[in-house]
Amino acid sequence: MQYQSSLGREGLIDLALMKYFANVDKKDMEKTLACFHDSAQFTVQTDFTVHNGKDAIKGMFETFFGAYETIIHRDFNCTVDEKNGRISASFVAELIDDKGETTLLYNTNFWRIRGDKFQEVYVYMSGANVLV
Repeated sequence: MQYQSSLGREGLIDLALMKYFANVDKKDMEKTLACFHDSAQFTVQTDFTVHNGKDAIKGMFETFFGAYETIIHRDFNCTVDEKNGRISASFVAELIDDKGETTLLYNTNFWRIRGDKFQEVYVYMSGANVLV
């Protein structure tokens, strides 16, 4: 399905990197969830896991935030489809648990934007799914 986006190129990048990933890294649940429509769908494509709606997405983030002391997303490479309100980003996710163990993932996310928020998110993860 195609959605109408109100964001230009810089707005799409800002939504993905500054409003979403920056707040995930801070474990700021309120600001992270503010990036999603109530009816958003979050799919970890490489694990066939789907979270439907903001409440399910919140539960996923509660588990994720609780599993790691430190969450860092870095080394972004974005591709933007301004006309269709879509953006993708390849990046490194560096996750450190409470024992000091580090997990590195090399992921790619694809977002479909409706208005100025995520309607659909598709994650391709290089390792085990940490977003359960």
